[in-house]
Amino acid sequence: MKVVIVDDFPLIRIGLASALGLDDTFDIAGEAGSYEQAVELFAEVNPEIVLVGAQLADESRFDLITELMNQGTTCKFIILTSSTCELDFRRARELGVDGYLLKEAYPEELLHAIKVVSKGRKYYDPSVMDFVINAADHFAGEEYQEKLTPKEMEILIELGKGYSNRQISKSMFITEYTVKKHVSQILAKLALTDRTQAALYANAKGFVQYVIS
Repeated sequence: MKVVIVDDFPLIRIGLASALGLDDTFDIAGEAGSYEQAVELFAEVNPEIVLVGAQLADESRFDLITELMNQGTTCKFIILTSSTCELDFRRARELGVDGYLLKEAYPEELLHAIKVVSKGRKYYDPSVMDFVINAADHFAGEEYQEKLTPKEMEILIELGKGYSNRQISKSMFITEYTVKKHVSQILAKLALTDRTQAALYANAKGFVQYVIS
């Protein structure tokens, strides 16, 4: 799996490369310390995963990700940040970023996040999920959870894994229309605004168990 590391601090890049070296399934295809270097490197190596760190000189990580996405890439992006700002997380989510991990995470957490993302799912740092959930006063309590039917709970868990309606319909042998209907009911019962909040809720409550081979 080809991985590119982007961060303007050499020590951070060295540390990330060292962590990735713990798993021989990862191939570090290159490192970049600036926006321009990242764009050039991306075109050269066509990575599968890009780890994007802090601000890059006069450009932001969000600008870089937007630029690379506009090129039509299928690459997965994981943001590594020291910020627990809800606005930053929401902007990353709106961009369609695949992972959001705090830099204080342990190496094994980073490896786990990359593997989850490589399988087509989203990964959000548990600490990020905590502050997003706590920031929303209307997030569901246990009384809402009890209102879910067994089928709705099953779909909530699938949402927590980052699956789309189509993926859920195939795995559960039901129509996409039925999935969509269940998702709407879940959001209403849990007083959530969208499927991302539902995914965060499912993970924060410990409903989702990942098995990485």
